[in-house]
Amino acid sequence: MSWGEPSAESPPVCPRHPDVVSYVRCQRCGRPVCPACQRPAPVGIQCVDCVAESARRTRTATTVAGARLSDGRPVLTQVLIGLSVVAYAAQMLVPGFTNQFIFAPSIGWIEPWRFLTTTFLHGGIMHLAFNMYALYLVGPTLERVMGRWRFLSLYLLAAFGGSVAVLLFSSPAGPMWNVGTVGASGAVFGLFAALGLTLRRIRQNHTQIAVLIAINFALGFVIANVSWQAHLGGLLVGAALAAAYLFSPRGRSRPAVAVAVTVGMGLLLVAAAALRYAGI
Repeated sequence: MSWGEPSAESPPVCPRHPDVVSYVRCQRCGRPVCPACQRPAPVGIQCVDCVAESARRTRTATTVAGARLSDGRPVLTQVLIGLSVVAYAAQMLVPGFTNQFIFAPSIGWIEPWRFLTTTFLHGGIMHLAFNMYALYLVGPTLERVMGRWRFLSLYLLAAFGGSVAVLLFSSPAGPMWNVGTVGASGAVFGLFAALGLTLRRIRQNHTQIAVLIAINFALGFVIANVSWQAHLGGLLVGAALAAAYLFSPRGRSRPAVAVAVTVGMGLLLVAAAALRYAGI
């Protein structure tokens, strides 16, 4: 053996960057890892491949509705409240604004966007305040539990369902055919139903929300100019969607089930409205 001769062994290089010599090794796989590929770990350094593999094997924590856990702000709730407030301001300041977006059974077939736009209109400051306060109370909780896309879908489809119910319970020969309905009450009743089912799903007392729904629904038959039809439609749609989101079997197919139920509900409501108009 000849002492002092250089080693014939090549210096370790990063597998991702073969032109970079690295004497630091990944704590999991033991391969050399260059500074660009190093990721801090609880102990030592790991390479990006091991970090990615660990992420794939780690189950993501989800809520009872299958949404990813999030501590973020209830952005959609705030946006929906903001849109309703802006729309009410436009009602007060822009002549003809309400008539352009209000829903009535007689105009829904010609201008179908009114089925949804009417949700953001209100018949007075107290009407707006009540609905927005209810949305402010239940919206943040449901947005976290359902996840943003499920929450928004439930809100809008419950609103749509409220308008469809108004259509289904109206007759072209009756006085309500040409009467407009406004407000987010249908959507809010959908959220009430979702909250009640959420409490049931996590085995919490849901009696209070059930009583609240019953009282507010009954008021539709007592107080003048309150559309119990919209309340009923929003309640049923919200309950159906929430039940699908909350009680579908856990597994990889759960998001697909949620999407299918959401799309199916939208198509069902469109079909119901189309058949009603076709039968006139």
